[in-house]
Amino acid sequence: MDFLKGLNAQQREAVRCTEGPLLILAGAGSGKTRVITHRIAHIITSRRVPPSAVLAVTFTNKAANEMRERVSALLEDVRLDSKPNVSTFHSFCVRLLRRDGDPLARVRPGFTRRFSIYDDEDQLGIVKATYRGMGLDEKEFMQYRAALSKISHAKNKNQTPQDLYKDAVNTETEKLAAVFEEYEKALRTANALDFDDLLLETVRLLRTDDATREAWNRRLSYVMIDEYQDTNRSQYELMRLLSESHHNVCVVGDEDQSIYSWRGADLRNILDFERDFPQAKTIRLEQNYRSTKNILAAAGAVVENNKARKGKKLWTEGETGSPLGLYVGYDDQNEALFIADTIEKHLASNPGDSVAVLYRTNFQSRQIEEALRRYGRKYNIVGGFSFYQRAEIKDTVAYLKLAASNTDSVNLLRIINTPARGIGRTTVDQIERYAREHGISLWESIGRVIDDQALSTRSQSSLVTFRNLIQELSLVASSSSLPDLLRFILDRTGYRRMLELEKTPESETRLENLNELINAAAEAAERGESISDFLDHAALVAEADSFDENSPVTLMTMHNAKGLEFSVVFLAGLELGLFPHSRSMDSEAALEEERRLCYVGMTRARQRLILTWAKYRRRFGGGDQERSTPSWFLSEVPAELIVNLGPQDQAGEVDLLTERYDVRQAARRNTFTGKTYNSVENISQFFGDRGLPFNAAGAAKPAPAVSHKTPPTPIPRQGFPNAPLTKPLPAAPPRKGARTGMTVEHPKYGTGTVVRREGDGEDAKITVNFPRYGLKKLVEKYAGLKRN
Repeated sequence: MDFLKGLNAQQREAVRCTEGPLLILAGAGSGKTRVITHRIAHIITSRRVPPSAVLAVTFTNKAANEMRERVSALLEDVRLDSKPNVSTFHSFCVRLLRRDGDPLARVRPGFTRRFSIYDDEDQLGIVKATYRGMGLDEKEFMQYRAALSKISHAKNKNQTPQDLYKDAVNTETEKLAAVFEEYEKALRTANALDFDDLLLETVRLLRTDDATREAWNRRLSYVMIDEYQDTNRSQYELMRLLSESHHNVCVVGDEDQSIYSWRGADLRNILDFERDFPQAKTIRLEQNYRSTKNILAAAGAVVENNKARKGKKLWTEGETGSPLGLYVGYDDQNEALFIADTIEKHLASNPGDSVAVLYRTNFQSRQIEEALRRYGRKYNIVGGFSFYQRAEIKDTVAYLKLAASNTDSVNLLRIINTPARGIGRTTVDQIERYAREHGISLWESIGRVIDDQALSTRSQSSLVTFRNLIQELSLVASSSSLPDLLRFILDRTGYRRMLELEKTPESETRLENLNELINAAAEAAERGESISDFLDHAALVAEADSFDENSPVTLMTMHNAKGLEFSVVFLAGLELGLFPHSRSMDSEAALEEERRLCYVGMTRARQRLILTWAKYRRRFGGGDQERSTPSWFLSEVPAELIVNLGPQDQAGEVDLLTERYDVRQAARRNTFTGKTYNSVENISQFFGDRGLPFNAAGAAKPAPAVSHKTPPTPIPRQGFPNAPLTKPLPAAPPRKGARTGMTVEHPKYGTGTVVRREGDGEDAKITVNFPRYGLKKLVEKYAGLKRN
């Protein structure tokens, strides 16, 4: 059979190259899955090997099933003795250990092939038992899941408890090493493996037992790894050991789409492949079948600023397409309303199209969701919940409801032991039983159970503490503003502290969501809403009526968008500190990963890509709106590829970008040779490059929008039917110290821009980008900075 039909020249070359190590650099939308499946079918038929001898490994069951089905379809007319050997890493390791794992007992005493696999809840149970045995309190030491996350991180770096002990620099690390040691003992006693162990112990078996390794090298004549840029060191080692004798290993990936370092992905695996396999051949799949020429040119211009890459240039035989749209919102609400309005207009003319709104962090979805609801537009959220359906939001709103009315039994039950405060199921059952028997509310029941002193001393104390807490919240609610009340709830209940102690990416996301809830409360306070009004609003927007998994409109983070494509894509919130995220600004590697994430987001678009940012945004949980600085990534898109989409009558100054900023200079301290826009004359040139008239004393008047022959009608704000899209912003009281976006002067480093601020008062630290010296992290108190 001809498995080369319909493939381009590079794809055909990749399919035909069957022997020896092969690196396929597959750009976004270049048809890599088609190449992998055709290559598997070609090897099976041309090399006359059974399907079981060709191992293809990928990351998800969905991807493995799809690949297996496509190979089977290609080989439907070929008589085979087995199904295609396509698997995830973990399922392959389970199969190997179940079949040939006995020799592992020599290095892991007590191990047998009848091992159990411990899932997340099982692992959590071990950690909880370990804490109890060691007398540790998660409120004072570390959250259970944070400990599990750190143990997993250590395992993926091939660290043992003894390694942690040896490298410990404080008592917290020593305690963690002790928890790790007890956790490992518990697994071995139970003859159990967690998901990290499945990989680690398979690698250890192959490394230490020559007979098993040699047998699997004979059994597998060809090894293929998909999404190679996402592999960690254990997965790399597994691939190397399985192909040790024949080196018939093919890895497929794209270093420009490596965005999971926080999961343990190691970019070195793909960057160093040719060094690890000197005889390797490299084939680049650069023809794109998804996006327009303009989208590819813009995405390529951004990612080529990265230093850690192999390099490729995507191209397409498709159309040039529309320029990228750029919209600058007055604030984040204005930005969201523009997105919703543009979606409505586009889908009215193109009802069959798919639209995605992508953002860097989950909290950004709130404004976008509310804007879509105003238009009655249903949407789907990928990889998460609607803002008001997220657990931390529902918990905090439950506290707010109890502060307003302690008779709310449903919400009382939700948070009576959240965060954990020693009120167990037995105590709750007793409270509920008393309430039923006497026909009273749970709140009244709590008071009477306390008065009866029918509980154990510990349970009694915990319940009294809870009752006092709710009474205190009710008292504060009567005299505080809505944002202040929410801050008080988060602090006084220990909810914020609980998440801060967890110290995981997930807990940081949840903290960002809580800050956004306070932002929502601040907006409600500005509209003169009461607590009751705010709670009504939260309940209404949490209604499931707005969600439809079949909707053409999808909201998601850029991480969740990888592997997907849409007719129209919005990248929202392109602001310094938001995207790139503030956490990435102290590290060149982290900043480059943010840029790769931007590239991934841009290349999801088939026909149209719109970039947005807001000039003002609340950043620290209900504080004053602060001036934003446009993302560095925006300045890396060539001027000729962008057209402004702002309405002709947009109020205020439209300072789309005031500087062509070269991130390579900041990250690598190289000499900048590109064009900068750092004076009135150059800024005028910047707008001129984009066809935008510029008045140095006032505003730039944008060119007509791409999709509107006449300026769009201003979108009304909720509660202000006749208000324009942009409203005057009250002057914010001056904040003490340097702010993000501020230009400062340092006695040694000269002029720079503040890109991040951490803490306040004497402990405040700031990260400043100095054009000649790059990023510097300074203690503000001692930095000697002057405002420029």
